[in-house]
Amino acid sequence: MFVSEICRRKPVTIEAHEELERAARLMRERHIGYLIVVEPYPPHAAPRPIGVLTDRDIVIGVLAKGADPRLVKVGDVMTREPVVVSEDASLNRALTEMRAIGVRRIPVVDAVGQLVGVLSLDEVLDAVAEELLGVIDSIRTEVRTEGARRP
Repeated sequence: MFVSEICRRKPVTIEAHEELERAARLMRERHIGYLIVVEPYPPHAAPRPIGVLTDRDIVIGVLAKGADPRLVKVGDVMTREPVVVSEDASLNRALTEMRAIGVRRIPVVDAVGQLVGVLSLDEVLDAVAEELLGVIDSIRTEVRTEGARRP
């Protein structure tokens, strides 16, 4: 299975110069805890990821330090130069990368580094569950077939 088969297309993005308060509102409105920070590359082309921002980054990097979130920009607290995975990578390769850096989500890029999606453990679990259901159905069919052949 390849990353392109299960990643979520059209991830929610934000730019580094935007206010942190806007990022938090965007997370609340979309019911997510992860934004990919992008910049156009080249101009008028698909954006490329330059960072990621999580709800945890906001809490630990800003609120827990007593900083005023209205004065902070996304670029001030984002994780820069995020590890990304190619859309052509195997699911196993993506999981290895995610495990190595200890993340639940990873930006997905095309061959030239432009953002095409995001892979989360939620999508991975859905795909694995679907595969397991196929195995279970095969076993059930085998049992029914064998039972029908023998009186």
